[in-house]
Amino acid sequence: MTERGARPENATVDLMMKPPVGLSASEASLVSGESSTGQRFLLVDDDDVFSSVMARSLTRRGHTAEVAADGAQAQVMLRGAVFDIAVVDLKLENESGLNLIPILKTLSPALRILMLTGYASIATAVEAVKRGAENYLPKPAAADDVLRVMGLVGDGDGPEIQERPLNPDRLKWEHIQRVLAEQENNISATARALGMHRRTLQRILAKRPVAERASPA
Repeated sequence: MTERGARPENATVDLMMKPPVGLSASEASLVSGESSTGQRFLLVDDDDVFSSVMARSLTRRGHTAEVAADGAQAQVMLRGAVFDIAVVDLKLENESGLNLIPILKTLSPALRILMLTGYASIATAVEAVKRGAENYLPKPAAADDVLRVMGLVGDGDGPEIQERPLNPDRLKWEHIQRVLAEQENNISATARALGMHRRTLQRILAKRPVAERASPA
């Protein structure tokens, strides 16, 4: 039995297991004495193929990544664990990633947020930053782009933001190319990752999209 007023034996253990409020995942691991080998990412995106490829790519580079398909799931995950960086898609199925930014920051003030979108514009980038995002990237973005723009590798610069929507055929082509590279140019594995038939993928790869016209000066 525990004497009145005495702290239970496991109280210290319970306190150590809870992440300190206001700290990032890497900072919390240092406080608790655990070793941290990389950043912990939360990927908020309803594109299963894109998120799974991104998660694998980040893991291969020494980081950890978990995926939330929508804002509600992301909030649940943030309440139960500590993340360093959230990569949030602008257009989720039934909500806007812009509206999710301040909610995530309220739940985790130390969280760094990167906004991703297939429709890049300076106006949206500015709005994302106003709401609490640290930076912004147009889709398709590779893991190295994410790490670079968040200052984890290279000079901190990422792909330039374009003032017009990206061509859908170009988006599709570039995404397929990134998945193909992740699968080490294995057509069958790439087709499975993209959820399409092998012959369909081969036909798409045989038809390179026409280059987009340069915008008038």
